[in-house]
Amino acid sequence: MTSTPTETTATATDGHRWTLLAHEPVRPRARLLWLPALGVAARHYLPLAQALATHGVATHLHEWRGNGSSTLRPSRTQDWGYRELLALDLPASVAALGGDEVPLLLGGHSLGGQLACCFAGQNPDAVSGLWLVASGTPYWRTFPAPRGWLLPLVYRFLPWLARQQGTLPGRTLGFGGTEARGLIADWARVGLSNRYRAAGFDADLEADMARVRAPACGVVLASDWLAPSTSMEALLAKLPHAPARVVQLDSVALQAPADHFGWMKQPATVAATLATTGLPNEPADKR
Repeated sequence: MTSTPTETTATATDGHRWTLLAHEPVRPRARLLWLPALGVAARHYLPLAQALATHGVATHLHEWRGNGSSTLRPSRTQDWGYRELLALDLPASVAALGGDEVPLLLGGHSLGGQLACCFAGQNPDAVSGLWLVASGTPYWRTFPAPRGWLLPLVYRFLPWLARQQGTLPGRTLGFGGTEARGLIADWARVGLSNRYRAAGFDADLEADMARVRAPACGVVLASDWLAPSTSMEALLAKLPHAPARVVQLDSVALQAPADHFGWMKQPATVAATLATTGLPNEPADKR
């Protein structure tokens, strides 16, 4: 395993560039492309990548457009949504990984897990497994009351605010980073309708997710109100032909807060859970 992360430049067809950080074992059992949560730079997952590499999984950290090493930043004149992330950026990161013979896994945290499922639906024959941590559909009905009842207001207010400001001021709000208004509109639409769509993208994301047959491994954090188990299960329900396992971890198992972000600083238990239950050569149980 490399003691320091390797760096590879990826370039989308519209000229957008970013750096893929990776930790790789000498002889990987699998290769994972990891997708961050909304507003989180890829470098914050380096501890996870290093932990997974000790289990033989070469882990490459995708960078979302507008974050970290990305050459773009959202503004009134720079906007994007799910279409650009799925159709331009993710194919470029996959291409940058190279073409060795080990299985390709796709995984992510929060929004990253959601878009991993969407991208797998677009490329069902290329993905050998899905790893989802603290993820799930944002659909308001999948969240327990009373918090779930408030979410439709959030899903209407945030896109309106982003349109007024030109971007969503997530740092000020405590939700995400400075986010493109098109991205927030696409995300909020799922939260209201439970249907994944990308503005300006002809693909039927819902129908295509149903084509996925690669096994899925989900990790739910016991105190995570942003991605409760009901939200994870609703996301996995969109992959009806994908065998799935879901593991719930508490703060005792993690030796860290079992919330949406606390596990990232001490990811050893999450890494071990994914590596022992989610590799494609280990059969997964049907739900």
